[in-house]
Amino acid sequence: MTSGERGRLGRFTDAMLGGARAARDKARELREEFRGSDEPERALVAPLVPEQELRYVGLAPVRAPETHRAGSQLADRMSSEMAEALDPRALFGLLNIVNPLVWVDAVMTPVRLAAGVLLLPGKAAAVAAGLPEEATPEPGPPHQPAQREPVPLTEEQEAFRALFRLSRYRPLADQLAEIAYRRRYVFSGDLATLAGSLLLFLERYTGTPLAVTDTHLHLLRMGPRPDPDRPDRRQPRVLWSVPRSRVARVDSERGVAGLVQFPSTIFFDDGSWIRIVNPAPRDDQSRFLTAILEIPGQRPTP
Repeated sequence: MTSGERGRLGRFTDAMLGGARAARDKARELREEFRGSDEPERALVAPLVPEQELRYVGLAPVRAPETHRAGSQLADRMSSEMAEALDPRALFGLLNIVNPLVWVDAVMTPVRLAAGVLLLPGKAAAVAAGLPEEATPEPGPPHQPAQREPVPLTEEQEAFRALFRLSRYRPLADQLAEIAYRRRYVFSGDLATLAGSLLLFLERYTGTPLAVTDTHLHLLRMGPRPDPDRPDRRQPRVLWSVPRSRVARVDSERGVAGLVQFPSTIFFDDGSWIRIVNPAPRDDQSRFLTAILEIPGQRPTP
């Protein structure tokens, strides 16, 4: 090997090592950003929960996974029945909904208690939830053309529809039955429960972390943390909350190393449960488990 070749090889090796060091330093920087540093989020959320001791604010959004086959659930159906289930009337039967109108009112009850906005007129509720006043309705499915005229709704029903951006041209019962059926493996199956109300908010909103205080569990609407060189203009809102006394247990599992899917199943005192996942680093997981230490349940082994 000539001296020129050795020089080129040396420069190539130095460049490779330099790139590896830069990547390692960037990974360390990202880890440090999330390690023990939820103070910016705590400062933003604390004014929303006065007289409560804020113990945890999630750094990553939670969501309901697509499939989860644990706990009491609806039985699988044959493919022909699955096709028939596209008809909301068939869904009502599969979900044991005898009176859709009574069921809609029952679904609204836990959301009314949790969100505290449904007593507002429809437009005011939409604005309170951070929605445009004229939210674009969801289109009806292809086999069920949308009605030409809006479905008549009471003020509270219109507030509910606006809050979850449901179509104004299709019955609320049909749309809620479709949500419940689509998510039948990730929650206990009845939207008219605490787990069902939480599922509705997870369905409607994205980027929603959990917060834990000494008295409540809260679901927040809060965007991601901005880059360090940008001002933090986030304005979080409390979307949903429940007293900790109504949480019967929380079963959590440990993921693999790094940024992982951190699954937990929350059980409420009304018998309902919901499976959620949180793509969070280990430090964030540890903070959450510490914050719910007094709540019974299975915890991952170290």
